[in-house]
Amino acid sequence: MFVQRFFRFVQSYRISQRARIIIYQTFKGPVNKYCTNKSLMNVPVISLSLWGIVKKNDSNDNSMTTKKLVAKIDALYDNKEYEKIHDISTKYKDSQDVEILWRHCRALYYMSKTASDVEGKKMIYEAYNLIMKAQSICDNHWAVHKWIAILLDSKSSYEGMKERLKQLYTVKQHMMEAIKLNPHDATTLYMLGNWCYSVSDLAWYQRKIASAIFGQVPTSTFEEALKYLEAAEEIDPMFYSQNLLLLAKTYLKLQRKDDAIKYLKIIGDFPARTDEDQKAKQEATKILGTI
Repeated sequence: MFVQRFFRFVQSYRISQRARIIIYQTFKGPVNKYCTNKSLMNVPVISLSLWGIVKKNDSNDNSMTTKKLVAKIDALYDNKEYEKIHDISTKYKDSQDVEILWRHCRALYYMSKTASDVEGKKMIYEAYNLIMKAQSICDNHWAVHKWIAILLDSKSSYEGMKERLKQLYTVKQHMMEAIKLNPHDATTLYMLGNWCYSVSDLAWYQRKIASAIFGQVPTSTFEEALKYLEAAEEIDPMFYSQNLLLLAKTYLKLQRKDDAIKYLKIIGDFPARTDEDQKAKQEATKILGTI
């Protein structure tokens, strides 16, 4: 499915992107500070202490501030140590700290990729419930909306094609909200561009069959896809081989052959750090041979 490419990509998310997010949050200020959800008015005073100081435990994290804990979790994430993240963040999943909650959900998501079907499904549902809790605490956090989109698509994939198609529009809405709250996150822009491209690329008969069986199918255009893919590339040039490839394919759909060739050649020089990068290079070479 179209969102799945993004899921694989986040695993190799560049440290430079992490640095930009930290800079963005530094200038914007702590995200939780701006949460105005009325449910916070009912949170006991003792719980509010979690927003500034994370509760103590018996490990080396004693008296660790949320900021330091987040930094530790993000360092582990860069090394793909998801189980260690889970072991740390699970101690705080009952807290009101959105920064910890969404990172805990992220760890559960990646752990689900290597778990058994039964355990993987359990992890996705747990992560989805937690990210919805995070939204109830703070509805204007970009990462919360980003991970709602990811986890809602994953959750609905366990519930049949009809449910997945039903949730497509909601998935898009959460991606758009994430971009609105943080327009500098290239991967969310890629996600949305991928969504638009895949929906636009449905043949008329496929759309007709899907509509007859499952009800109304979302619509989009290649122009809309291009808008988000170009924005992602402008924010973080060469950040992802699949964004470059999808840009080239979108240009071809729009009869912009010269632009497509330009990006297909760029992919040829792209350093292949992952299997996904290698596949992008192979597909780009194949497409170049046909135009």
